[in-house]
Amino acid sequence: MTRTARHVNLASRPIGVPLPENFEVVEAEVPSAEDGEVVVANRFMSVDPYMRGRMNDVKSYVPPFQIGQPLEGGAVGEVIESNSAEVAVGDFVVHGLGWREMAVVPAALTQPAAQVEGVSLSANLGVLGMPGMTAYAGLLDVASFVEGDAVFVSGAAGAVGSLVGQLAKLKGASLVVGSAGSDDKVAWLTEELGFDVAFNYKAGPVAKQLFAAAPEGIDVYFDNVGGDHLQAALHALKVHGRVALCGAISMYNNTEPAPGPNNLSLAIGKRLNMRGFIVSDHVDMRADFIREVGGWLADGTIKAEETVMSGIESAGDAFIGLLTGANTGKMIVEL
Repeated sequence: MTRTARHVNLASRPIGVPLPENFEVVEAEVPSAEDGEVVVANRFMSVDPYMRGRMNDVKSYVPPFQIGQPLEGGAVGEVIESNSAEVAVGDFVVHGLGWREMAVVPAALTQPAAQVEGVSLSANLGVLGMPGMTAYAGLLDVASFVEGDAVFVSGAAGAVGSLVGQLAKLKGASLVVGSAGSDDKVAWLTEELGFDVAFNYKAGPVAKQLFAAAPEGIDVYFDNVGGDHLQAALHALKVHGRVALCGAISMYNNTEPAPGPNNLSLAIGKRLNMRGFIVSDHVDMRADFIREVGGWLADGTIKAEETVMSGIESAGDAFIGLLTGANTGKMIVEL
């Protein structure tokens, strides 16, 4: 019997903010697993900000998506066919062929899904997955966080930022400040996640609001946004401050080059350490990450919110919503 499933192609390259017509849902035959492969029925797929860069035909640290070909990204699902001695039918695995209802994947490119009692399997794409690992490695390694640091997190209501703030508090930060794009998100950060202060960046100049939140300055800035947030943080950082450059979502949809911060010279006198990073460079931290964050998630110490959309046909809208701030926590598509 022929087996078919739907996937999402890149129909055209977005110019500025992606539109629904940039995505095309296609039904196609799903081949059987060849030697060393497995067929996975995806339960959840991820949409993440970095995917916007791959939709442009430019050189980057990962190849661009191709027009007329399926998109890719994190997914978690159940193995329904296996031609591998290492992965069995019925196993739940995480892999990189999302944007599909079913995926044929080399078994060597899967990893066992972390399963925490009472926690959705989708956490493997958020707090226990790439975004969570990004927060963990970015704060503890890249930003060299130490107890007593004052920390500012931009994009703090997203999948990465929301965990950065919680980890900083658990590790002994003296102050954790977050920015978000709505009053509801600000309330969630302070009332639910334990941020000391949060502000709505749409309510006034970021620099002014950051100074009110941290008048004595900050030691660490975790940058998910770039632009005016990075400029404000450069003013607020103390001598020997550290910046983890994770993302610049405020500029991803720009059609013209964005001006950089005009106060970068502050990094010289303050002797700042500004370091960009990619989470795949930190796989050596994964075991500690799963043990520590998984334990806190299981006992309720860490909270993780998800915004879930249903069906492969909603994947494009989920991605567009992610870039326009429609999510609180991790944006997930349930398949």
